[in-house]
Amino acid sequence: MVDVLIYLYENYMDGERTAPTDQGALEEELSEAGFSNGEIGKALRWLDELAAGSSTSPHHPCPQRSMRIYSPSETAKLDLEARGLLLSLEQGAILDPESRELVIDRLLAIDHAHVSSEEIKWVVLLVLMNRPGREDAFSQMEDLVYNAEPLLLH
Repeated sequence: MVDVLIYLYENYMDGERTAPTDQGALEEELSEAGFSNGEIGKALRWLDELAAGSSTSPHHPCPQRSMRIYSPSETAKLDLEARGLLLSLEQGAILDPESRELVIDRLLAIDHAHVSSEEIKWVVLLVLMNRPGREDAFSQMEDLVYNAEPLLLH
């Protein structure tokens, strides 16, 4: 499913090409690109849920200096390396607390038992792309994804 999201980002969301307005045409293109109908359906639902989550404001905004405590189900999916990456992105001001929560929600929606660091980076990129006012963070994350730059904290 994450491969479908990456394909969509690289082909349509970077602004160079326009995605087909007809969902059937998009699904057909993705199918022709080699993705299964199941993967395509999951990816499109994932994007719909991201859009819905991005448009709703949290009931209780997170304090800027909050500490995130992960539930047992979250730690089962997000190992220590994954949680460390999220913390590094937050400390590096790429993620704010609200974006972090949206990223965690979208990571938990991926149908793998565990998520990789590479998948986390792509999810962060997609989340930031849908967060108004986070253009600088999006640009930093895009550099991190495409240039594989190590995340340095200052």
